[in-house]
Amino acid sequence: MKIQESAENYLETILVLNQRNGMVRSIDIAQELEFSKPSVSVAMKNLRENDCIQVDGDGLIFLTEKGRAIAERVYERHTLFTNWLVSLGVDSKTAAEDACRIEHVISDESFQAIKQHVKG
Repeated sequence: MKIQESAENYLETILVLNQRNGMVRSIDIAQELEFSKPSVSVAMKNLRENDCIQVDGDGLIFLTEKGRAIAERVYERHTLFTNWLVSLGVDSKTAAEDACRIEHVISDESFQAIKQHVKG
């Protein structure tokens, strides 16, 4: 399943915010990503239309099964790459930024091979 990098970032952010705060609203996403509220609103509409999220009557955002699967895949990659780069001596801020770029472009086959190697 191929999804745009920006959508993956939004889904990952929803997952992280949910783990951190227990609930997620559009304003939380806008603040976390430092994006405008209108930009987040458009993205949430697209994610809803693609069955990645649901929004309840109070404006709370929930990942669907499809959205959660994507978010967890991206977050796993982000975490592994960040930790690995830090263990190699890369500054944590740089490691997180680089991991964010790598997580979207690496093939599943290469990720699985790196994951096996890192977890040794």
